[in-house]
Amino acid sequence: MRSDRLHEAPLGLKIAAGLGLLFLQLPILLIFVYAFTIEEKSFKWPPPGFTLQWFGRAWARPDVWEALSLSVQVAAIATAVALVLGTLAAAAVARSNFFGRESISLLLVLPIALPGIVTGIALRSAFGIMEIPFSFWTIVLGHATFCVVVVYNNAVARFRRLSGSLIEASYDLGADGFQTFRYVILPNIGTALLAGGMLAFALSFDEVIVTTFTAGQQTTLPIWMLEELIRPRERPVTNVVAMLVVVVTFLPILGAYYLTRDGAETAGSGK
Repeated sequence: MRSDRLHEAPLGLKIAAGLGLLFLQLPILLIFVYAFTIEEKSFKWPPPGFTLQWFGRAWARPDVWEALSLSVQVAAIATAVALVLGTLAAAAVARSNFFGRESISLLLVLPIALPGIVTGIALRSAFGIMEIPFSFWTIVLGHATFCVVVVYNNAVARFRRLSGSLIEASYDLGADGFQTFRYVILPNIGTALLAGGMLAFALSFDEVIVTTFTAGQQTTLPIWMLEELIRPRERPVTNVVAMLVVVVTFLPILGAYYLTRDGAETAGSGK
């Protein structure tokens, strides 16, 4: 009983934590409220009334579906590229000793440490010098630069906790490189790759700054939402789209939490 009391958080800390969570979540709650308002072009509080008409309007607008489709495709391909490159880079850095390893590790994480506008300007300049026209693939390349970072950070941490003796034992028992990866390495780093991939997808899906410099005339969903807020036509439609994105993305995040919460222990670590 006494031990439980010693570990119980003070009342002031609980109140501060609650206020902090409220401050962070209140804007999201307002998005939900204004998705149902009858007001079309402004935000009044309290809302003058509530309606469901904006859900039908959002469903019927082809520009919403085009932007959503582009964002999903870009995020999926950028995440796939990041999973391959980030995992390979993590394996090389964590399992090998070579000259310049720390410098390479720093260069790998640099894109996410730099301001997005710096990355965007650099990519736009590079595409201009190489005379690469802006297209779907320039957006993917731009997003992959920072998606690789989050996959790499998750994978390299798990690789460093993976005991090398397990890999050596696999080879001693006659397994080849592919079998060792499939049956030993992948089960141990799988949850880290899942978490990194989901984070990479989320970062790509809602990226605005880098996309602005690499998209040309194409419009992803975040760019569409930004343009709708600047030049509102049916402003509640933007809130409906934002609300649906929050609801849809919450489910896989919740699933990933339950899948990865028991994956912290790596076989052979600490032995």
